[in-house]
Amino acid sequence: MKVLSNFFTALVQRFLPDPFVFALLLTLILFVSGIVFTPHGPVEMIGFWGSGFWNLLAFAMQMSLVLVTGHALASSPLVKRWLINLASLAKTPAQGVILVTLGSGIACFINWGFGLIVGALFAKEVAKRIPGSDYRFLIACAYIGFLTWHGGLSGSIPLVAATPGNPMEKAAGLIPLTQTIFTDYNIFITVALLIILPIMTRLMMPTGKDVVGIDPRLLAEDEIAAASITTSMPAEKTFAVRMENSRLLSIIIALLGYSYLAYHFSTNGFKMDINTVNLLFFTTGLLLHGTPLSYMNAVANAAKGTAGILIQFPFYAGIQGMMELSGLGGMITNAFISISTPSTFPFLAFLSSGIVNFFVPSGGGHWVVQGPFIMPAAEQLGVDPGLAAMAIAYGEAWMNMAQPFWALPALAIAGLGARDIMGYCVTTLLVSGVIFAIGLSFF
Repeated sequence: MKVLSNFFTALVQRFLPDPFVFALLLTLILFVSGIVFTPHGPVEMIGFWGSGFWNLLAFAMQMSLVLVTGHALASSPLVKRWLINLASLAKTPAQGVILVTLGSGIACFINWGFGLIVGALFAKEVAKRIPGSDYRFLIACAYIGFLTWHGGLSGSIPLVAATPGNPMEKAAGLIPLTQTIFTDYNIFITVALLIILPIMTRLMMPTGKDVVGIDPRLLAEDEIAAASITTSMPAEKTFAVRMENSRLLSIIIALLGYSYLAYHFSTNGFKMDINTVNLLFFTTGLLLHGTPLSYMNAVANAAKGTAGILIQFPFYAGIQGMMELSGLGGMITNAFISISTPSTFPFLAFLSSGIVNFFVPSGGGHWVVQGPFIMPAAEQLGVDPGLAAMAIAYGEAWMNMAQPFWALPALAIAGLGARDIMGYCVTTLLVSGVIFAIGLSFF
């Protein structure tokens, strides 16, 4: 396992460009592919790209807030103490690797936005506390835990498939969660991932001269940031100064946020989406920082990490536009459907989803691009619609190990680049693919 991970790490270090350059190259590849493999010309492909370019603005804002509010929450004194205490459970680098992988996997199963941020912050804390830990690898472990998300409680495809008015309702009907998340095969896949991923990362763990510790400059930056968050009341206590440092104001606004969350859960059930996670992060962070000014300083410090999200999401939206409107997504999906039988269909749908995810790394985007082809084919072959939907979901989660798009928040928190972690993730791609294949084919 270690030899395999070292091979892929060396390969990634040599050939994987910065995630922004990667997005630009994918844009050109899809643009040329649309001209070559579909009846559309350059002008039409440009139109598809431009019409989709701004379609993820709302989502980009949501993801930026996940990063900012999650980071600000973790910088509060109480949460920092919790992270330190939890990190102290590990006494050796190996225990740290297991703890981070398992903790991230469980957190991402509960909610993917929560898991992405908390996993990276926890990995950073473990790297600080345990001498001899490989910092890059711990951040990779936090991202590897993301594999559980689409079979978890916040999986976008199973949740959308169960929601009235979704794009596939007329073709496949509503698919309740009892046919997707709460099935034997999903329980098997999720439990297998939570057991095998920590073992796998332990076997991959760098040792000896291969270990790369946390950069002391990152520790210094954290100390400077922590000092900048803490504010003291100026000598002249004007009305403005009192409001900026008012704990009462923070408490009132936090209670307003918690009241809405209570109302939301009481009327809709315990359904957490990215907006409820952000509101929970925001209100709790404001409350724990004590004053509005202290919280604003924490947010300003966290916002520096959003550059990759803000600049790359429009390009992936343009790629999704070309994939969907040119018909390339349907061509890829149909190529796998055409060779499917009822028994092989789930696994081949999973593979097609993985390929599409390389260009459309979004669960919701997958449902739009692949749903119109996968779901009618599943009905025609007599395949359970819930299994077909989850095959799409698993393929998206699986290929995230080779697509750095979702690693951006963790990398921003860690101060690392994609090349630092993706070699380990590609190794995980191979191992986890076996788990998904068994779950889809034999349960």
